[in-house]
Amino acid sequence: MSMLKRLLVTASIGAALIASPAAAQDKRIALVVKALGIGFFEAAAKGAEEAAAELGDVEIIYTGPTDTTAEGQIEVINALIAQKVDAIAISANDQDALVPALKKAMDRGITVISWDSGVAPEGREMHLNPSSNPLIGNMIIKLAADNLPDGGDVAVLSASATATNQNTWIEEMNKVLPDYPGINVVATVYGDDLADKSYREAQGLMASYPDLKAIIAPTSVGIVAAAQAVEDAGRVGEINVTGLGLPSEMAGAVESGASKSFAIWNPIDLGYAATMIAYNLATDQATAEPGASIPMGRMGEVTLDDTNAGAMADPFVYDASNIEEFKSIF
Repeated sequence: MSMLKRLLVTASIGAALIASPAAAQDKRIALVVKALGIGFFEAAAKGAEEAAAELGDVEIIYTGPTDTTAEGQIEVINALIAQKVDAIAISANDQDALVPALKKAMDRGITVISWDSGVAPEGREMHLNPSSNPLIGNMIIKLAADNLPDGGDVAVLSASATATNQNTWIEEMNKVLPDYPGINVVATVYGDDLADKSYREAQGLMASYPDLKAIIAPTSVGIVAAAQAVEDAGRVGEINVTGLGLPSEMAGAVESGASKSFAIWNPIDLGYAATMIAYNLATDQATAEPGASIPMGRMGEVTLDDTNAGAMADPFVYDASNIEEFKSIF
């Protein structure tokens, strides 16, 4: 039995997290996202529901704060502890700030994993990266460089300054930057995964760097906002927006020419895999330890490294040649 709950966080979050009675044998797995109302996480929730339906004895609680803050997620975690859920699978807004609350959850017997954006190792049993961090870091700079044969100035529009995944990918990007001669990263700014702020940050980049050739946004909110800003500024063809985005949200930008290409893993697969992992750990069918392989259903297995982290799949590139095929899927 599976039920998707979309729960808004308020000051009285404990009252907001009201669940319908579940069958006694059901495992309640909370999929905690950075913020509600983001397409990437809505797609991940569909994957979680798919996994729950396949398992048959899982209830999904889909929740998160209304903005991308650690404080909001801590409120959510404390409410879930009070509910005595069986597992928490979280995409973190801050890798360190969430640790005390998540340690409290584990002390109460709740299985805790992070996915997408990680929690420090002491605050979770394992972490599921959507892909290999080095592959993602290389991909986001390669997507810009492939369309700049003579090099040029590029800028990064990230999510929040504390987002673990964003910072890791940018670090990996900077490591391989020497492999792309002539590409000059002039700035990194933060839109906090808010559409309006990301739009303003993109406007600021265009104003501050008149020779800007590309904006790299490794965030599904930021890439859409940046593409819109480029279109509104009449600079399609001058500035290429690329990074990580959803086909359904980026199809218009590809059609307009604001984005020549972008990449993403399938967020449906990511939500599915995180749920399968949480279930297998919560039911003691697997143990999170270095070197362990944990089943992920149709996604195969994830093998953990010495920090109990593993990668799901490689990122996939979308452009004018394939966007129509995928835009109606996610």
